[in-house]
Amino acid sequence: MREEKLSLRILLINPNTTPAVTEQAAVHVRHIFHRRLIPAEVVPATGRFGARYIASRAAAAIAGHAALDALAAHVGGCDAVYLACFGDPGLLALKEVSPVPVVGMAEGAFHLACTRGRRVGIVTGGVLWKPMLTEFVAMLGLSERLAGIRTVAPTGGEIARDPDAALGRLAAACRDCAEIDGADVVVLGGAALAGLAERVQPQVDVPVICSVEAGARAVMAAAGLAGARSSLPPTESVGLSEELARLLRGD
Repeated sequence: MREEKLSLRILLINPNTTPAVTEQAAVHVRHIFHRRLIPAEVVPATGRFGARYIASRAAAAIAGHAALDALAAHVGGCDAVYLACFGDPGLLALKEVSPVPVVGMAEGAFHLACTRGRRVGIVTGGVLWKPMLTEFVAMLGLSERLAGIRTVAPTGGEIARDPDAALGRLAAACRDCAEIDGADVVVLGGAALAGLAERVQPQVDVPVICSVEAGARAVMAAAGLAGARSSLPPTESVGLSEELARLLRGD
């Protein structure tokens, strides 16, 4: 008789290159699994190259490659992949090549928000994220559910270094989403903002969703399901890590 697997193994990819943000997200996700009595091992992987914190299109493009690189190196033995970076750089490419289900943080958070309200607001750090997130929501096919996107000047990396200094700005942005944009639920987005939604919530009259927790819940649901890997032709490559080159070849 086949031995049953006792716990899930989740690969958590942070495609920026700041290990402290990776560990912050991993600790938060482990706590979520523990609170829900779900036996799971979280395997954290930080981008091997690229920006310290993703705050531009160029950095996001590089992060997509870094996420693929991390997947190829660490996905063995895992049941699902959590792309723990709001904005989900490389999400569709990861889904295309991964042997197990892949869930993005922004993907999971926005889908959850749509079950909690009719009009969704997004608040995050870094002013350049607004157009990128607008396009991401359009890619999900949910633009009509988007009430608005509010950004605060500090990037996620700066917020991670001093979250207390950003709480007032984040709460004000969440209130503006509700009172000006008409959102009836707000997503507080970013791996570096893990745990801040519950601190902001008392100052906001509509529900505030933590993107890290929402993504973790989505990856729980996806873990163990059949992978949706496309039937890709073998791809020869130059200059990639050996693991990623093998993955693309289909070895």
